[in-house]
Amino acid sequence: MAASTEEKEARIRRLREKAMKLPLSPGVYIMHAKNGDIIYIGKAKALKNRVSQYFGSEKNHSAKVRKMVSNVEDFEYILTDSEFEALILESSLIKQHMPKYNILLKDDKGYSYIRVTQGPWPRISEAKKVLDDGAKYIGPYLSAWTIRETVEEARRIFLLPSCSRRFPEDFGKGRPCLNYFIKQCCAPCRGHVTEEEYNESVQEALEFIRGGTGDSIRTLTEKMNEAAENMEFERAAGLRDRIAAIQRLNEKQKVMANRVPEQDVFAFVAGEEKVSAQVFRFTAGRLSDRESFLLSTDADDADVRAEFLARYYAIRDRVPPAVTLDGPVTEPEPLVEWLSQKAGRRVHLSVPQKGEQKQLVEMCRSNAAEALAQAMGRNTGRETSALDELRKLLNLSKTPACIESYDISNLAGGENVAGMVVFENGRPLKSAYRRFKIKTVEGQDDYGSMREVIRRRFEEYRAAEKPEGFGRLPDLILLDGGKGHVAAVRPLLREMGIDVPVYGMVKDDRHRTRAIAEDGGEIAISANRAAFTLVSSLQDEVHRFAISYHRQQRGKRAVSSTLTSIPGIGEARARALLTHFKTLRAVGEADEETLRAAPGMNAPAAKAVYRYFHENGDENAAAAQNNEK
Repeated sequence: MAASTEEKEARIRRLREKAMKLPLSPGVYIMHAKNGDIIYIGKAKALKNRVSQYFGSEKNHSAKVRKMVSNVEDFEYILTDSEFEALILESSLIKQHMPKYNILLKDDKGYSYIRVTQGPWPRISEAKKVLDDGAKYIGPYLSAWTIRETVEEARRIFLLPSCSRRFPEDFGKGRPCLNYFIKQCCAPCRGHVTEEEYNESVQEALEFIRGGTGDSIRTLTEKMNEAAENMEFERAAGLRDRIAAIQRLNEKQKVMANRVPEQDVFAFVAGEEKVSAQVFRFTAGRLSDRESFLLSTDADDADVRAEFLARYYAIRDRVPPAVTLDGPVTEPEPLVEWLSQKAGRRVHLSVPQKGEQKQLVEMCRSNAAEALAQAMGRNTGRETSALDELRKLLNLSKTPACIESYDISNLAGGENVAGMVVFENGRPLKSAYRRFKIKTVEGQDDYGSMREVIRRRFEEYRAAEKPEGFGRLPDLILLDGGKGHVAAVRPLLREMGIDVPVYGMVKDDRHRTRAIAEDGGEIAISANRAAFTLVSSLQDEVHRFAISYHRQQRGKRAVSSTLTSIPGIGEARARALLTHFKTLRAVGEADEETLRAAPGMNAPAAKAVYRYFHENGDENAAAAQNNEK
């Protein structure tokens, strides 16, 4: 192992010395593994500065970069005249070599078709390719998402089946499916729809797909008026319902429209291991396509955006004049120049702060969070979005999947206790909650109490043999308190060698969460709705948990003091009586013989307890009952 460490250190020194000799010029660097394979390609404004960073301190690297650097045996470089040329060359080389540590996007935007089976009862569906199966294919279309949505809407509006039953073979076999009962299918399986009526619905659906909503509404309106004139009122009512369904679809599409005729909207949400990227593509002011990607990267947010945009548009022919993002990109100038050259016109990158464009970004981001949540199978999109917002807000190196929160509770320094709650993937993990009695701090000293709790918790971590319970390090610690609590705890964690981010949760005058506290100030969180809701839930939960434990301990102390006020009953006998009888009321209702038989009791003690509850009237019994409440 020692030889391996020495070899690693020698390799890093050699690579760093080579990097320090590079010029301060723009260019592309190419990292090679021991077998000669290209494992990473990057660009730089100043090659010396950028490449030498890889072979400096590991503390400044993400896990992915550390892994990549551990596999680098050598590197080469190509000088360019500008950073813009470096970007173009980088993009070309990545497409050619597909290095494993670059963000790689597969161009899966193949054509899609609408498939219409032939025969007396035709079916409409989406298809990825044209087959020699006798069916009729309409297309090709570029957007698979648009075709899928269009086919589903056509089926719903014109009540066409989406099941696998065959007609007329399956007439009368089994009950209709749910779609019939929610009025989304005419259920030809029941045999109540004629072949002529069914085929007419299919033709109307195809006209809707080919001509759009406007043509369909005009055609159906003419048919409805004709049916009404012929007193075919049932048919006219059915056509009226289809027109209404198409009009509802129009209203739905207006929600997904914006004032910019052509633009792409990008949003990114990071999880523990993956980053979800979502793209909304708008044409003629309406959402025309959407794409979802799951990336294996833990680079900085700005780096992820820049690299993703370069890879995305490298495999796309269309570049819109407006590209809207949920955050900044690193070195945007060469990227904008490259996109503008590819589009043949000026392309603008923007990060909106308010208004319609901000709402579009948030909608795109919600979809990215939902896609990540489904891919990971752990939580909902809302929780995923909240954790990612919190990560960005606090500038954490990774998404805080496990958060521990602490609160101190006492009454004028009495019954000093603490509560610890754990949220995993944005949800309470109640099996991991813990309670602490403060042992070393006298009086009302919240800072000292918090230090004791944190020290005890991480001493348990050091002693643990398995990575569960106290043997697991949290990704984030949130203290119920301000910067004073943070300042009291951070030095202790450094002293113990525990590297976990610590922040405070600050309340306003109405005891509502207002901000997150640091050593030197506060971070406002009200503008980050999802993160604000998560932190508020954490603060409310840890306060509830701590104060309930404090009330429980205060009640126990009151009950215990009632018994110790009886001659001959000390702390040990009081605890034994409560353990045996469970409640103070049960002790008071017991006869002298039953009391004498209890653990730790003798005849004089039993007589004293009996007299206290039975020979001094109802006053002591009432007081005991009040203490127990």
